[in-house]
Amino acid sequence: MADYLVIVESPTKANTIKKFLGRSYKVDASAGHVRDLPKSKLAIDIENDFETQYINIRGKGDLIKTLKKEAGKAKKVYLATDPDREGEAISWHLTQLLDIDANEPCRVTFNEITKNAVLEGFKNPRPIDMNLVDTYQARRVLDRIVGYKISPVLWKKVKKGLSAGRVQSVATRLICDREDEIEAFEPKEYWSITALLSKFGKKDTFEAKFHGKQGGKIEVENEEQAKAIYNEIENSEFKVVDIKKSERRRSPAPPFTTSTLQQEASRRFGFPASKTMLVAQMLYEGIDLGGKLGVTGLVTYIRTDSVRISDNAQNQALEYIKSNFGDEYVPKKKRVYKNKNQAQDAHEAIRPTYLEHAPDKIKDKLTNDQYKLYKLIYERFVASQMAEAVYDTVSVDILTSKGDYIFKASGSTLKFKGYTAIYTDSKSDDNDDNEEEANKMLPVLEAGEVLNLHKLDKKQHFTQPPPRYTEASLVKALEEHGIGRPSTYAPTISTILARGYVRREKKVLYPTELGRIVNDLLKKSFSDIVNVEFTANIEDRFDKIAEGKEDWVSVIRDFYEPFEKQVQKAEKELEKVKLEDPVSDVPCEKCGRMMVYKTGRYGKFLACPGFPECRNTKPIVEEVGVDCPSCGKPLIYRKTKTGRQYVGCSNYPDCEFQSWNVPTGEKCPECGEHLEYVNKRGGRQIVCSNKKCSYKMDVVENGKG
Repeated sequence: MADYLVIVESPTKANTIKKFLGRSYKVDASAGHVRDLPKSKLAIDIENDFETQYINIRGKGDLIKTLKKEAGKAKKVYLATDPDREGEAISWHLTQLLDIDANEPCRVTFNEITKNAVLEGFKNPRPIDMNLVDTYQARRVLDRIVGYKISPVLWKKVKKGLSAGRVQSVATRLICDREDEIEAFEPKEYWSITALLSKFGKKDTFEAKFHGKQGGKIEVENEEQAKAIYNEIENSEFKVVDIKKSERRRSPAPPFTTSTLQQEASRRFGFPASKTMLVAQMLYEGIDLGGKLGVTGLVTYIRTDSVRISDNAQNQALEYIKSNFGDEYVPKKKRVYKNKNQAQDAHEAIRPTYLEHAPDKIKDKLTNDQYKLYKLIYERFVASQMAEAVYDTVSVDILTSKGDYIFKASGSTLKFKGYTAIYTDSKSDDNDDNEEEANKMLPVLEAGEVLNLHKLDKKQHFTQPPPRYTEASLVKALEEHGIGRPSTYAPTISTILARGYVRREKKVLYPTELGRIVNDLLKKSFSDIVNVEFTANIEDRFDKIAEGKEDWVSVIRDFYEPFEKQVQKAEKELEKVKLEDPVSDVPCEKCGRMMVYKTGRYGKFLACPGFPECRNTKPIVEEVGVDCPSCGKPLIYRKTKTGRQYVGCSNYPDCEFQSWNVPTGEKCPECGEHLEYVNKRGGRQIVCSNKKCSYKMDVVENGKG
């Protein structure tokens, strides 16, 4: 019989750490939270310092009984839930349920699931950190108050089923405000003039762009101005008058944080933030590498704001770089990356736990998505510790004999690969083409050299409005504004999509009419809730609670008193909003009118606006966002005659795949069949579709699994 009981969050994590502990340890999983606020009521006593009324989560009765029984038999219970505020709260709830003294050293944390890290954690147990618990409570209480107080106002004034949330409402506002900017944007005309040149007697050409005069830049604002310059220099001689050569050094990016990992996975692979976190969680909790290795955690903890890494990890990286690339790829000084906020330094950056597990060596043990993400994390980490990339750059000024106009050409050649030997930087959503221009190669030129003009081209352009947000750029904006924390980015985006406030088309996020109506209402009546600075300030105060510098009840009280007055005022003064049915791009095949979206008993459908003269309706084909595991075509949602929703292949009847459960897009790490989301009474799970396979993983509401 085991002397010690260890409780973690998920069965996968339990299986991974079992092998590091002796037979005297039994490892069980809580399957996420065991207690929470009930959904049926506010469950917060406003008058008594916002006292919370937690209850056991429905469906977890048997699990709680088992944990109580095991805890009663054990000499000591260790709580090894994830090393963050949410994990601290789960451990605190467990102390309440299992009658464990929270002031005793019962809490064990580790940043990576490796033997050394786990054993070191168990050597240094500590009491429950009530500052972290209070931070969790402050966030939970504030979010509950906002949601349960504003949502009924939206039901009365707009329509039933709507919701508001502290972070989701600000995210929606960012998207709506960007749409307002785009609609208000007035394009400004400008022209470019480009010369295609070469050395005399050479075929290879290069481009030089019109700059202005030697005294300064000239903006070409209209066709008349462009034609005048073009006509003046069309038969001109082009002579090199100045050459500037230099060396450009480029440093690697730091290792990934949660935010930058989500951004990069979105840009490179098109992963939604939720998918990135799901796959990353699998890599963190453990993958079965077979043989003696067994289930192995491949990356460090995945919810972090920090770019710091341990000295040990850095030294291992430098040894790896030296042996695999050579001494010249090791930087002269060890790289130190600094965090924006010291309060966010609880964990290391996301990095591989074992550099010997190179991605290509274990590729056959990983699904395609796991391999992609692991390779990205691995290579970014190694690159972050490597020497700079070195470029030889050249900038050339070329003078026309007529008009004395200056054209400029620039280019660069890679002199030393440095970190780019393993990792290449991706182009962010808001980058321009300057980088591409700088990387073009130029021939060897000399001052005074006359060049051959092959072609002179003038083009009209218009300034462009700011781009709409993608998931990657929205996550970046939320992080830059200090809104939310690593664990909130993915669920926030999922929520605003699910609520119908935002729609996603080819990675781009658009506000819906409903989203804009709700946003306008919140801006009018609850200005603080959708105020970026206010929300960021709340996050800062949460950080201070975690540091023991603020009292969580005081933070909530400061927020609540003015907020309650806003709620009462909105209920009295806001007028009811009439929602117009959104018009689709689908014509009614019976009368030709453009059909509109309606919501009925079984969800959305298309209907002819000519009712009752025309009663034509048709279902909406909604893609799941995951390809069919049988044929690879997109999966779509379908409904039975009784209205029950299921998933089917869009390639029906050629492919007859169908399932009550939604596939995750991942394959089972144990048997290779596809994984599915399943709703259990105790919470959401990911299970293998193969009934003979027992693989499963818990998914917790806050985005953890």
